Amino acid sequence: MSALREAVMSVLATVKDPEIRRPITDLGMVDRVEISSTGHVDLTVLLTIAGCPMKDTITRDVTAAVESVPGVSGVTLSLVPMTDDQRTALRDGLRGGATKEIPFARPDSQTRVYAIASGKGGVGKSTVTVNLAAALAAKGLNVGILDADVYGFSIPRMMGVTARPTRINDMILPPVSHGVKIISVGMFVEGNAAVVWRGPMLHRALQQFLADVFWGDLDILLLDLPPGTGDVAISTAQLIPSTEILVVTTPQTAAAEVAERAGAIALQTRQKVVGVLENMSGLTLPDGSTLDLFGSGGGQMVADSLTRSTGGPVPLLGKIPLEIDLRTAGDAGVPLVLSDPASASATAILEVASRLAARSRPLAGVSLGISPAARR
Repeated sequence: MSALREAVMSVLATVKDPEIRRPITDLGMVDRVEISSTGHVDLTVLLTIAGCPMKDTITRDVTAAVESVPGVSGVTLSLVPMTDDQRTALRDGLRGGATKEIPFARPDSQTRVYAIASGKGGVGKSTVTVNLAAALAAKGLNVGILDADVYGFSIPRMMGVTARPTRINDMILPPVSHGVKIISVGMFVEGNAAVVWRGPMLHRALQQFLADVFWGDLDILLLDLPPGTGDVAISTAQLIPSTEILVVTTPQTAAAEVAERAGAIALQTRQKVVGVLENMSGLTLPDGSTLDLFGSGGGQMVADSLTRSTGGPVPLLGKIPLEIDLRTAGDAGVPLVLSDPASASATAILEVASRLAARSRPLAGVSLGISPAARR
């Protein structure tokens, strides 16, 4: 019995909470394990809240894990909501006992934060965001998306998210879709209701999404900014000064000129512009020729202009061709890099994701393991 119990606890340690993405044994969610002489396992697992949206997933994963242990003849699983004290202990444990803060603003944060910006709407900024996030997550990175486009939120639809975030007291657990943690104001409004907020409320909402949401140990956080250079762009620079900017434009000259302004905000906020992405760069016709529906050269124009104005290299990271499937995939809630990674648009985005994934992490705040030698 002792060996069987040890084996059961060992497999339970491999089961991760689908929202927090940590083993349920580490989170204190395994409340009781009893094993009969015939090998029947009776156990109780604690849920963060009574109506936990992921209880079916937890039931399936726990049951499958325990049933896989040799010697187990059956499993009876009970799911019980945590008490207030247990939820408080879980929250404090996840935060490490620290008070609420923005983890990405800490000097020792190893998360790269990219703000996906555009000068105007309709250039495919959100489409780029969800596909980059899915591509990076598919590479094994821990990725999050903060939908900062409060008035024009679209990330939940494009990532296929229908569940609402789970609250543990004053901490929010973001839903996970396609391996990406996601938070959006669209998860807190009823139906397709409009959000009518002034600047200070936008700043507060962004601050709460950064500090109150449990993001865990992210490698990359993508911020889907609203178009332009308004309140949210300024608040992002204030709340996370290390944020880097990725500018999205179309080949059209008029769109490129507006996109330059979105990147030029870095001069005032002292942020770095990582590069430029040209979306809708061309439509491939049945005969194999390319129709430049929105013109050509806009992306390179923005990259060259920002290189001159910022004094540092701002490369054109990629050109994403115009494809109907890129739009339909977003409407279906499955990014094209997952549903058809061999398509031309997906291939272009995957190449950009590879370049972003290969960038080294910031060294600010990283201990070099050097200690001063004592004088003799």
